[in-house]
Amino acid sequence: MTEPLRSVPAADVKQASREMLQKQLYAIFTSPVDGMAPVFEHLEAHLAYQVQLEADGVLYSAGPMWTDDEQSWEGDGLVVVRAETREAAIRIAEADPMHKAGARAFRVRPWMINEGSVTVRLDLSSQRFEIV
Repeated sequence: MTEPLRSVPAADVKQASREMLQKQLYAIFTSPVDGMAPVFEHLEAHLAYQVQLEADGVLYSAGPMWTDDEQSWEGDGLVVVRAETREAAIRIAEADPMHKAGARAFRVRPWMINEGSVTVRLDLSSQRFEIV
């Protein structure tokens, strides 16, 4: 019986999807270390840090991750950043006040975007926009 293939080199995936976007980003999965109280204690500083990353063009997207039933939040979050390397993304995560304080732990995974779309609706008369 042949062993199932469990992994392939990233270069092979890039070659197979060479006509696609291949935008390299980094996903930071963040989870509470000791309950929600420390998370809320550092939430304001964390959000200010996120807004600064956004202003600096580093933050791609971020937000809380609900429980599977979509009814509550246990403190988990996902932050996607633009960085040159995984090590640079780790430094970005380490500088987050939430992580510096030890309220959350994090894990950084490289993420290559190939497919998807973003639609922005801009109403000129009202000067409002919406991400659809």
